[in-house]
Amino acid sequence: MSHRVIVTGAAGFIGSNLVRALNARGITDVIAVDNLTEADKFRNLVDLRIADYLDKTEFYEAFAHGRFGSVDAVFHEGACSDTMQHDGRYMMSNNYAASRTLLDACLDSGTRLLYASSAAVYGASQRFTELPEYERPLNVYGYSKLLFDQMVRRRLHAARSQVAGFRYFNVYGPGEQHKGRMASVAWHHYHQFRERGRVELFGAYGGYGPGQQMRDFVLVDDVVAVNLWFFDHPEHSGVFNLGSGRAQPFNDVAHAVINSLREAAGQPALSLQQMVDEQLLGYIDFPPALHGKYQCHTEADLRALRAVGCQHAFADVAQGVGSYMRRLLQAGAPATA
Repeated sequence: MSHRVIVTGAAGFIGSNLVRALNARGITDVIAVDNLTEADKFRNLVDLRIADYLDKTEFYEAFAHGRFGSVDAVFHEGACSDTMQHDGRYMMSNNYAASRTLLDACLDSGTRLLYASSAAVYGASQRFTELPEYERPLNVYGYSKLLFDQMVRRRLHAARSQVAGFRYFNVYGPGEQHKGRMASVAWHHYHQFRERGRVELFGAYGGYGPGQQMRDFVLVDDVVAVNLWFFDHPEHSGVFNLGSGRAQPFNDVAHAVINSLREAAGQPALSLQQMVDEQLLGYIDFPPALHGKYQCHTEADLRALRAVGCQHAFADVAQGVGSYMRRLLQAGAPATA
């Protein structure tokens, strides 16, 4: 059975990995939508098979007018994900208004919509369960994602096609090289270690010791696998967390990066304390600009995901970061970010 699929943000990190996974299934009737103002993102598309490419400024109106004929599903990954973006009008237009236009068109045409939300909707919360009482965004990015989730919830009862949103936690993996400072900590550690022979983490903050702030780190392969599980199960709609369900300290990421790169160089593995003692790992003062705007602990509650039958097994940091480092080295990733 042939599928016509649209992927917004197709040249981006998660979008390009989704297109690659669709291609691996033999799905090549893929309409890629993105904004290549940052031209280097084109590299993520070079080895992918797509049927057409549209700039995002053309796409939403064209889709609403049925220009693409029958479309099975839209994977909506396009968004401004810069949590330090202070232009609220831009953020709301880009992340909320465009998504609302897309939702209207999908509901009108019966096209399935699988879209990217974010764990940023939880902000200052201590619990990460898909319920309104835990949704307390700390920035306009998180609010833009929450507002769209709220609209989806209001309209699901009348939807005749699948609408599924995924609250991504800290995603890392191949294809993020264009993201600059918004790339994952694993990406930055890779470059720090190759350039300077050491990795730096934030020092003590928020009641957590140096490097002990914890996040739910999720490999992009796992994010793609869950998206495709829902693609295979169109009967399930809703808003779901998409993380590993496992909080781990930033120290674990640094440990995995350093030991992976040491292994590739034929050097023995070290303990975290040995890395600190040998000055391969150090800590810097927590930036004042992030005070009060930083999540010190995130951990996806996966009960809703499991309840619909998705039993995907997620990689932990040691597995996932190790795999990522090997792929970066194999690809000959340059030692500059």
